[in-house]
Amino acid sequence: MYIPKFYRVNNMEEVREFIEQNAFGTLITTQKGRPIATHLPMQLRRENDYYYLTGHFAYGNPQWRTLEESEEILVTFQGPHAYISSSWYEQENVPTWNYQAAHVYGMARLLSEDELKQDLTRLLETYEKHREQPVLWETMSSGLLEKELKGIVGFKLKITEIQAAYKLSQNRSDADYQNIIGQLRKEDYAGSKQIADVMQTRKPGDAT
Repeated sequence: MYIPKFYRVNNMEEVREFIEQNAFGTLITTQKGRPIATHLPMQLRRENDYYYLTGHFAYGNPQWRTLEESEEILVTFQGPHAYISSSWYEQENVPTWNYQAAHVYGMARLLSEDELKQDLTRLLETYEKHREQPVLWETMSSGLLEKELKGIVGFKLKITEIQAAYKLSQNRSDADYQNIIGQLRKEDYAGSKQIADVMQTRKPGDAT
């Protein structure tokens, strides 16, 4: 990913938090020389000195068969994004777009059935444990679980590189920066307000 120095994020803890908050990623491989992609919920975990992504495909999705054949796999994560009008600047310039994104590279292997069960258990706990009537692995019938397990294929991707970009008008003056936040809050698009919230927690020149 092309990332100008203003926008590169090097803080792994910040990147980890971003991926966890935007965990519905796009996994990209190639099949017979053609790029193919699937949109999947994924989990980021650290084991010893390495980070891993885990997830699962529908068995009928042929992309899972390309995982172990691929020398390198790309997974992208997209955060909020918004159009930035140059009418919000003190000096004449061109419009642009603000966004948050991360690219993850790595090599994958398929999960065993026991590993897949453990991964699904963690996935349910992440998204269900706070609910009044959580749907957890241990609360579902064994018959249903066994049936569903036959229809999916789990994977584990060992991360070799992470690239992250927060393009949030860091190169603008403080006056422009604050005006952009105010103008974004007036927009109808939800992403504009989300980007304004992110920018509000930062300031021009913040180290990442």
